[in-house]
Parts: sequence; C-alpha cells; structure tokens
Amino acid sequence: MITSGKGKYRVWVKRYTLGSSLVFILGGGEQAHAGSVVVAEPGKPLQVILLKDHRDDVVLRPIAQRACEKYKTTVVVVGGVHVDQASKEEISILVKNCHDLLDGI
Repeated sequence: MITSGKGKYRVWVKRYTLGSSLVFILGGGEQAHAGSVVVAEPGKPLQVILLKDHRDDVVLRPIAQRACEKYKTTVVVVGGVHVDQASKEEISILVKNCHDLLDGI
C-alpha cells in the first residue's frame, strides 16, 4: 500500500494483480468509498463510470493512465476519497495527495 498525506487528508492506493491485468483501489479522507471506476487499456481512450454526485474520476484517471502506460496492460481503478463538507482548499489538498501517489505506482 502506498500512502500520502496525514489525518483526514491521508489517501492510499493498493495494487492487485488479476491475471495479466492490474486493479488499483484508492481510498482515504474521512470515508473511503466506491465513487467512480476508470478503465485504461493500451491504445484506447479511458472508460469512466461515475456514481451520482461523485467526482472521484479526477483522482482516478491519472492513476489509470500512468499504470497503463508503465505496465502496458489493462488497468482498472476504483475508489473514492471523502471529507465531510470539504472546502475548495481541502479538496485541493486531497487532489495533491492523490497526485503524490503516482510516483509509487
């Protein structure tokens, strides 16, 4: 597991191998959840599923793209990060912490 940030701004990602594909689960904040799913296949556009009122794809897309480019295989990323009544500043902190996870993927 790779982590970034502290307290309610801590985020994490776990990697699993599923045959020749990779599955990443992202969580963190005060309540991890399945808010979005992103699928990356080499040479194809990303496929995104958003649950109602969720914008977690913003942090899942870069993980899917980076892992697909690095490992040259199909990658599925699912997850979500939530902080109750987060301000724009708090959202920026969470997005930055998720971005910091990319180097470890």
